[in-house]
Amino acid sequence: MQEHPLIVGWSFFAGALVFSSFVEYWVHRFMHNRRIRVHCEHHQHNAAQGVLWEYWDYVKPSFPLMFPMFLVSLPAGIGWLIGANVYALFSAFGHQLQHDNPLKCFWMPMPVHYVHHKRNQWHHNFGLALDVWDRVFGTYKPAPDWREGLDPESAKRPIHAIRWW
Repeated sequence: MQEHPLIVGWSFFAGALVFSSFVEYWVHRFMHNRRIRVHCEHHQHNAAQGVLWEYWDYVKPSFPLMFPMFLVSLPAGIGWLIGANVYALFSAFGHQLQHDNPLKCFWMPMPVHYVHHKRNQWHHNFGLALDVWDRVFGTYKPAPDWREGLDPESAKRPIHAIRWW
């Protein structure tokens, strides 16, 4: 029995989201274990490049991983390709938002990447857009006072008022 192409496409889309978030977590964690120069500079400046440049930095090295699912089927390949790009864009947006306005990260109880920078955490809170893998692998470190020092007025800015390029 052959699955409907839409079911295959959506399944591979969802798989790409999960896989991409998993890779994001481990790549970021690896950059801390190896003290990658570019990443150390990112921590020194505590700034992101803008959503589009962040997206490009995420897509560029993962580009070869976006196409093997076309060997499974066309719907699988399309679903995987779109899912990987959607997650890269979401991750770039979440990363930039946590640098520009962490109070707007409504999908997490605590913006882990913001706390990762604020507390200079080299061994905790590696997620850029999600905290799920930090929780799964025991690297989540809560900071109940994470809002301390933030301008409450920034919560009034719209979520899209961040650096885009």
